[in-house]
Amino acid sequence: MSINRFPVGLAMDVSYPNFQVSLTLLSVSQLKFEIKEGPFARTEIVDIQVIPLGNSMFAVSWQEKEGATVTNIQDYDSAVVHSFATLPDGQFMRMTGPFTVTRPADEVFDDRPKRNKALVLEAMTTLFQRHDATAVERLYARDYIQHNPDIPQGRDALQQLVVNLPKDVHYEPGLIVAQDDLVAIHGRIRGWAEVPQIVVDIFRIENGKLAEHWDVLQNEAPVNAAKHSISMFDPKEHRL
Repeated sequence: MSINRFPVGLAMDVSYPNFQVSLTLLSVSQLKFEIKEGPFARTEIVDIQVIPLGNSMFAVSWQEKEGATVTNIQDYDSAVVHSFATLPDGQFMRMTGPFTVTRPADEVFDDRPKRNKALVLEAMTTLFQRHDATAVERLYARDYIQHNPDIPQGRDALQQLVVNLPKDVHYEPGLIVAQDDLVAIHGRIRGWAEVPQIVVDIFRIENGKLAEHWDVLQNEAPVNAAKHSISMFDPKEHRL
C-alpha cells in the first residue's frame, strides 16, 4: 500500500440522504462504485487520483464514462464521506453520508493512537509544566467532561485551574499507551499535594481534541529495600 496508507481493498456502503452507494478501493489508482437503486443506479470501475490530507483523510477524485466528475473527501476517523459531484447536465451535488465498512483493507493501518498520544503529551506538559493556560482552548473540547470530583466541569474551569496553579507544580510524563480514541498516561506530579504523587490520566479524544478525562492519584512511596521493591515511577519508562 502507498499514498500514505490509503486503505486499498476496503469496501464500504455510504448512506447519502437520497441514495446509497457501495465503494470498493481496488488500488491507489482504481475504484469500483455500485448504486443499486434510483435514477443513478449503475456499476462502474473508474480511474482515481488520491491525495492524502492527513489525519486519516483522503481526497479521491474521478471522472465517469458518461462525463460526471466526482470528488470524495473520505474521513476514516469520523467514518463519513463528503462528496461533490458535477453531473453531465451541469447539475452540482453536495452530499455527506456515514459509511459502514463491509470488507476491511488489505493492510490495516490506524495512525490515531500515535496522533492522540502526541496530543495528550502536549496537553500535560503545556499545562502542568509550562503552566500555559492559553493552550486549553486549542487542545480541549468546548464541552470537556471532567471525572475528577475536585475539578469543575468544562474547558473554562480547566483554564482557570491552570491560571491559578502554584509555581512549584511540575508534571513528569512516563509510560503512555493508546488505542482507538483513548489514551492513558502514567506520570508524576509535584506541588499538587504535600508529597509527590503518581498519577494515571485517561483521556478520550474526539475530533482532534481532548473531550473527557479520568484520573487516579497515589502518594509516591520510597523504595523499600527490605522488600526489594522498585520505584513507582521512572521518567525513562516512556521508552517502553
